Amino acid sequence: MDINKRKLVFCEFFLCSIMCCSGLANIKSGLDRTDEILTEDLNVFTDSAGTLVHDYLLTQANEQFKIRRQMTEAALQSREGAAEYQTQVRKKYQELIGDLGSKTPLNPIVTGTIEADGYRIEKVAYQSRPHFYVTANLYVPATGTGPWPGVLVMSGHAYNAKAYDAYQQVSILLAKNGFVALIVDPLSQGERVQILDEEGRPAKKGGKYVAKQLAFEHSLIDYGSRLVGRTTVSYELWDNVRGIDYLLSRDEVDQTKPIGCTGNSGGGTQTTFLMAWDERIGPAAPSCSLATLESIFQDPKLQFADACQHLPSEGAAGFERADYLIMRAPKPTLVLAGTRDRSFNITSTRAIFAEAKRFYDVLECPDRLAMFEGDHGHGFEQPLRQEWTRWMRRWLLGDDSPVVEPKSTVQSYAALQVTQTGQVGSNWDDALLVPDLNLLRAKELVPARERFWNENTPAECQTQIKRLIGLRDADGKPTVEKVGVIRRKGYHIEKIKITREKELPIPGLLFVPDRIEGLRPAVLYVNGQSKTADAEVGGPIEDLVKHDYIVLAIDLRGTGETKNTLRYHYASYMFSDDYVNLMLSMHLGRPMLGQRVEEVLAALDVLAARDQVDAAAISMTGIGLAGPVVFHVAALDDRISAVTIRESITSWIDIIKAPLAAEVLPHVVPSVLEYYDIPDLVRAIAPRPVCIVEPLTLLKRHSLLSH
Repeated sequence: MDINKRKLVFCEFFLCSIMCCSGLANIKSGLDRTDEILTEDLNVFTDSAGTLVHDYLLTQANEQFKIRRQMTEAALQSREGAAEYQTQVRKKYQELIGDLGSKTPLNPIVTGTIEADGYRIEKVAYQSRPHFYVTANLYVPATGTGPWPGVLVMSGHAYNAKAYDAYQQVSILLAKNGFVALIVDPLSQGERVQILDEEGRPAKKGGKYVAKQLAFEHSLIDYGSRLVGRTTVSYELWDNVRGIDYLLSRDEVDQTKPIGCTGNSGGGTQTTFLMAWDERIGPAAPSCSLATLESIFQDPKLQFADACQHLPSEGAAGFERADYLIMRAPKPTLVLAGTRDRSFNITSTRAIFAEAKRFYDVLECPDRLAMFEGDHGHGFEQPLRQEWTRWMRRWLLGDDSPVVEPKSTVQSYAALQVTQTGQVGSNWDDALLVPDLNLLRAKELVPARERFWNENTPAECQTQIKRLIGLRDADGKPTVEKVGVIRRKGYHIEKIKITREKELPIPGLLFVPDRIEGLRPAVLYVNGQSKTADAEVGGPIEDLVKHDYIVLAIDLRGTGETKNTLRYHYASYMFSDDYVNLMLSMHLGRPMLGQRVEEVLAALDVLAARDQVDAAAISMTGIGLAGPVVFHVAALDDRISAVTIRESITSWIDIIKAPLAAEVLPHVVPSVLEYYDIPDLVRAIAPRPVCIVEPLTLLKRHSLLSH
C-alpha cells in the first residue's frame, strides 16, 4: 500500500505547518537545488575533508585484513588447523551467498546448430529460474566416441559475451580435445541485457546504451537485488549452477567425471565464485581475474569494480580472494594470469597463489594447485587457453602432454545468436528480467515482514534493525568543540565540531535565537546535500529560528564538507559519485545508511544536552538522501517527538522498480526487505506525527513484466 494512504498523522504538528504555510515545501533542495552563495564562511573544517571518509573506511578495511592474516597464520600451524579454517570459510561463504532458491525445470531448447570442422555448435537456452532465460552455445566434438567430460566456460566483460573471439576459441579448443563445452551469456551481456526500454531494446541513459557501458548494468541491477537478499553475484552463480545441470542432462557428457570450469576477467570471477560453491566442479581455472582485495582497495585506478565481482560483508566475514581457492583444496585449481595485466596486477595474483599454496601444502595436496603466467596483458590469450586445456586433460583424461591450439574459424555474433529478436526479454512473452525477479521476491517477502513485526517485541525489532544497518552501540558521549560564531539579525550560528572516539568528526551549525526565555523546542535538521543547503538568509532554517526553534544542522558523512573529492576509474559508471565509498561500506558490513544513523544519533545527544533545549520537544527534518536515515533514527530513538521528511524515497520497493534511478545506492541495506520496509518504520514511529512533503518519485522502470 502506498505510504500516503496509510493512517498516518500528516502535518498536525507546528513544525510541518511552518514549512507548508511558508511555502518551503516548494523550495527545490536535496538532489537538484544549488546552494545560494553565502557571504559568511559556514565551513567548520579549516582543511579540505574530501578524502576523510575514504581514508576512514580504508583504515577499517585494513584492520579486517590484519585480523584475517592473524587467523590464517594460526590455521597454517597444523593440518587440523588448516582443515578447520576451510570448514569455517565454506560456512561463511554460504552465509554470504544466501538462499539461491530451489531447482526448477530447465525447459531447455535448441534453436539451431552449426556444423564446423571437428565439432558442432548448438544454440541453446535454458531457464535457470521459471521464465528466466539463459542463452548459451554448446560445443560438442564431432570426432571420436563420447560421452566426453563437460566444461562450463564463463564470459568476461565483453558485450558480445559468448561470441567474443577468445571465448569462442577456448570453447573450440576444448571441443577439439575431447570435451563438451557450454559457454553462457552472463547477465547484462550478449542476449541477456536486463534493463530494456518499452520496445524491448537495451535501455539508454544519457544517450548511451546502459549495458554497453560494460560494468554499468551489473551494478544497477545489483542495488535492487541486495534489498531482497540477492546479488548480481548470486544470480550469476545460480545461472552457472544450472548450467552444470544442463551439461549433465546431455547424453554426450560423461556423468562419471567432474565438471571443469574456466573464465577470463569477469568470467574468471564467476569461475572463482562457482568453483568454491558447487562440489561437482573438478578442475577449475580462473583467468586474469585474481587480485587481493587489499591491493585493489589501495589502487585509485581500480578500487571497487562492478557489483558482479563483490559480495556484501566479505570484509566483515574475514574474506580475501585467496579464500575461494583455499576452500577448494584438494580439488585441482590452476591460476592463469598475464604478466602485463593492468587490471589485475601480477604481483597481487602471485600473492594470492602463494597464500593458497601454503594451505595446499599443509593439507598435503601440493600438486593440486598451480599457476601459469602468459607474457601478455589482460585477456584469455592463446598461451592461457592451451595451458587450461592441458590442465583439463591431465585431471580428466589422464594425459599431461602439451596442447597446441590449431588455427580456428570463429563465428559471427549473429550466427551464434539463440534468440530471434536478439534479447531474451523481448524474444519470449513470459520472460522475466532481474528487476522483475526482485519485485516478485519483494512481494513474496511481505508475509515475512509482517511476521517480523507481529512476532517480535519492539525492542527485538530494534535490535534486528540495528544489526541489518550495522549500527553499533554508542561508545561514550560525543564532545563538542565550538570553532566560530556568525551573527545574523535576531540569531547567531555556532560552528561546531562533534567528536566521538575513533570516529569521523561531524561538522554542524547550531542556530540559536538571540532572546531565549526558558527551554525552547529544537529541530535536528539533516539535508542530504549539506548542512548549508537551507541555511541562507531568509531560508527554511532561518524561518524555524524566527519561530523560536533552536536548530542543529549537520553534514552526514560523504556530504557537504566531507563530500568525496576523489574520482575513480569505475565511479562514473555507477550513477553515484560516491560509489567506491558506498560499496566499501557494505564490504565492511556497515552500510553507509547505518553509519549516517550513528552520526545523527550522536548529534541528537548533543542537541538534547544543550541547556536551552527542551529535550522533550526535539523534532527532526530529513531531506533528500537524509530521508531514510531520519526514518531510522526516529524509529530507534523515542526522544524524537515529530518528523518531517521532504523529497525522499518512501519505500525500498521504489528502488527495485527504478533500476535506472540515480543515487539510490546510499539507501541500500542488504536483505532489508526480508524484515522491514520504510512504511514499517513510519508505523514504528507512531503515534508521534510524521509529515511527508513531496515524496521523491524515481524514474519509471522499463519492464516487460506483464503477469
